[in-house]
Amino acid sequence: MRKLIFTTLVLLGLTLTAHAAQPKYVFYFIGDGMGLGHVLSAETYNRTVLGNKEHLTMLQFPVATVCTSYSASSKITDSAAAGTALSTGTKTRNYMLGMDPDTVACYSIAKHLKDNGYGVAIATSVPIDDATPGAFYTHVKNRKLFYEIGLDLAKSGYDFFAGTMLRGRKDSEGKENDLMKTIKKNGYTVSFGADEYNKVRGKKHPKMLLLSAENGKGHNGFTIDSVAGDLKLEFITSACIEHLQKYSPDKFFVMVEGGNIDWAAHANDGGTVVKEILNFDKSIALAYEFYKQHPDETLIVVTADHNTGGMALGVKKGPHEVDLSVFDYQRTSLESFQSYCIERQKSGKSITWEEMKEILSAKLGLFGAVKVSEKREKALQESFNRTFVTHNGGDEQTLYATFSEFVKEVFDVQNHCAGIGWTSYSHTGDFTPVYAVGAGAEAFSGLRDNTDLPKIILELTGVKK
Repeated sequence: MRKLIFTTLVLLGLTLTAHAAQPKYVFYFIGDGMGLGHVLSAETYNRTVLGNKEHLTMLQFPVATVCTSYSASSKITDSAAAGTALSTGTKTRNYMLGMDPDTVACYSIAKHLKDNGYGVAIATSVPIDDATPGAFYTHVKNRKLFYEIGLDLAKSGYDFFAGTMLRGRKDSEGKENDLMKTIKKNGYTVSFGADEYNKVRGKKHPKMLLLSAENGKGHNGFTIDSVAGDLKLEFITSACIEHLQKYSPDKFFVMVEGGNIDWAAHANDGGTVVKEILNFDKSIALAYEFYKQHPDETLIVVTADHNTGGMALGVKKGPHEVDLSVFDYQRTSLESFQSYCIERQKSGKSITWEEMKEILSAKLGLFGAVKVSEKREKALQESFNRTFVTHNGGDEQTLYATFSEFVKEVFDVQNHCAGIGWTSYSHTGDFTPVYAVGAGAEAFSGLRDNTDLPKIILELTGVKK
């Protein structure tokens, strides 16, 4: 009897301790398209190629589990439905943002926390009106309603936004509409690029919208391409923390999306995915440093909206070997190499197979440090001829781009040499990872659904809907 009473008291004490852990500072990291295989590939590269004895920052967190990600309309979610689940705790149909399946608006944890005095920052390495960031402030039937999404951003009242661009700024004819004026009328200072932001960061600007450039492209340049002038996710994350510490020092919420992971995974570009996850992890490390200064008041949760591509260590046919050092010789993303090939074709200058081999060696290590079998070289040369000589090669369509047969064949070889396999150019229904550390982190333990995560965050902060 005494033993039972003692055990009950211990359990009650643990329960009270868990409920007492109310985080004042919440970081929510979402790796777009980042499945378990993606994380494992990056961790394996980190260990075997970079020689790091410490795990990726997210893998050092005491809580590591998985969650389901299906939507209300499909066993395989899109980013809109997944973003809505992760932000509001509500399942919805693919393509819908901030609404339940009956088109009734549902509200994100960011809004609930903002209404309860928290500072809020929403940041991403892709357009700020994209599905995942949009799910934290908008309510639309279709994720492509960019103008309406932009208006909801303006009305949100959140403290800080950062991304590459706002696609709703121009109408169907490409003319500038009133969206930017509306955003500024709602009190936002708009900065384009790091240099412009650095000029205003020391001045009083309680509400900020940071975009990569006035004519920004769909996403920030990939880490592997080292594009000068692009906003880096680390810079964006640091700016979020700095801004909120200045204007809401007592409590804040930050959502940071690593959007480039998804873009690279849709292209089945293994080397670029690995480098993007390493870059994403650096942003997580910034939050972790903040956590170490405020361990009893900070919560960090890392997850993904879905798995893109079904990336895995291991290929369909071949030896059970993985050599991710292949990615050390990769100096271009598939997307950038596609652009190079298009420009080369447009120039009208002829190119021989031997010249292309030299280019592949310089850009990817193929036929140099990375050995290519005679069989695969023959297939590559035949594809090269169809693309550059006879001009009758086919194309591969992915969610964000169309790639030539030759470019896809080149990166298939690159993946195979590294030992990376793929199942799709699209999303899969696999489990997504969940990592957590800090105040109340243990509440995320066990198998979860994506709708559980925002509910747990709200419960831990003591904020009610």
